[in-house]
Amino acid sequence: MKHVPIVVLDFGSQYTQIIARKLREAGVYSEIVPFSEKIEDIKKRTPKGIILSGGPASVYAKDSYHPDKEVFKLGIPVLGICYGMQLISQYFGGSVIPADHHEYGKAKLTFEKESDIFKDTKDGQIVWMSHGDKVDKLASGFEIIGTSENSPFAAIANEKEKIYAFQFHPEVYHSQEGSKILKNFAKYICGCESTWNMGSFAKEQIAKIQEKVGNKKVLCGVSGGVDSSVVATLLAEAIGDQLIPVFVDHGLLRANEREDVEAMFAARGINLITVDASEIFLKKLVGVTDPEKKRKIIGETFIEVFDKEAKKHDGIEFLAQGTLYTDVIESVSVKGPSKTIKSHHNVGGLPDWMTFELIEPLREIFKDEVRKLGLELGLPKDMIGRHPFPGPGLAIRIMGDVNRADLELLRKADVIMLDVLRATGYYDKTWQAFTVLLNVKSVGVMGDNRTYDNTVCVRIVDATDGMTATFSYIPHDILETISRRIINEVDGINRVVYDISSKPPATIEWE
Repeated sequence: MKHVPIVVLDFGSQYTQIIARKLREAGVYSEIVPFSEKIEDIKKRTPKGIILSGGPASVYAKDSYHPDKEVFKLGIPVLGICYGMQLISQYFGGSVIPADHHEYGKAKLTFEKESDIFKDTKDGQIVWMSHGDKVDKLASGFEIIGTSENSPFAAIANEKEKIYAFQFHPEVYHSQEGSKILKNFAKYICGCESTWNMGSFAKEQIAKIQEKVGNKKVLCGVSGGVDSSVVATLLAEAIGDQLIPVFVDHGLLRANEREDVEAMFAARGINLITVDASEIFLKKLVGVTDPEKKRKIIGETFIEVFDKEAKKHDGIEFLAQGTLYTDVIESVSVKGPSKTIKSHHNVGGLPDWMTFELIEPLREIFKDEVRKLGLELGLPKDMIGRHPFPGPGLAIRIMGDVNRADLELLRKADVIMLDVLRATGYYDKTWQAFTVLLNVKSVGVMGDNRTYDNTVCVRIVDATDGMTATFSYIPHDILETISRRIINEVDGINRVVYDISSKPPATIEWE
């Protein structure tokens, strides 16, 4: 097990993943492990510091989450955030009680004592609070280094033992200098150097792939999106002709997708195998309207198609996938006590009847990091800048039954919307943009005739890593152009609506 400068113990906070991202942005590699990680496994990572994340539980509750107590005896710096602070306080003899009032939102942090963890940050900075419990009595050996109006123990420390704890969340966007505080913990408290970047990550992954694969072959599913393209390119760098990249045309792609994918890989000298399985997929989806059933059918069929293609090649023992951290987090709690939101077809391993072992080199990084990795590998900017596209394709952008007629209708609307965004510069300003066929018909008037046609929804969002998203504030004249062109140029659509919901509570995709 390799050295990991900072290990983050996950107690179920919705912000845990952001801690790792902020440290990585500062050039310090970090990994998230479950709060229940065995102390032997933590020691094997030889960390220079440990961060205890926030969490939804109360430390005094019967079923609360607790780490191995040996974590506090490793002789390395520890930082506790929110729930992590309360764990530290409880362990060292302090007291934690329910707060009279839950505190959510911005607060002003006032320094009470100079500390390296606040180095080069300003007194009175805004931080983000999100807690229902509070420290009532300070543990022995600790002192207050920061307060807020409602939190007299906003930041505490045992400088001698290098143990720090915050009631606030430095990792979130709303904490003005939180990123710098986390970097200070890594740099000045733990002694970490800012040596980790996408270049070092690429070298590390290439070495790991080479060691794992040996002289065997790897089957790689390629969709043409950023994730799978980066995975295929990384594998090509690592094992060359031992890579068997397979692009499955499931009939659920955007307009001209297949041609664009084939041209991109040909330009890189990668021998892409294209399998036209559209008839198989569409036949299996006939009459299926439940979103989870769609995803399951598409995921299982993908595996079947890959298995059939694999049998044409000797020596394949691995299947590579472009699984990202957000896929893992939304699908199943593998790191801590998080809740399942929806299933992803490329997460959760392989069925028992398949003999392939998974290779998922992007499993621990976020979308923005994948884009940086792609540029590091020399992929073209226009491909790296492509918006995310779901594995199940347009099947989950059509509400209800999936058929060729509706797919063609949606493709035409999608092309127009994307053309307008690119022409106005808004494609590169937004995280993701697409159209959804609602399969809801309404009355309209076109010329002197009454129509009863389909409604299309335009969905455009801003995000950093896909964990959260807000609807994009697109100028009304641009939305008007999109609407006018779709209605005028696509027969069968007479109404266009704009989705103004954010994630959470909604998800980015409709299904």
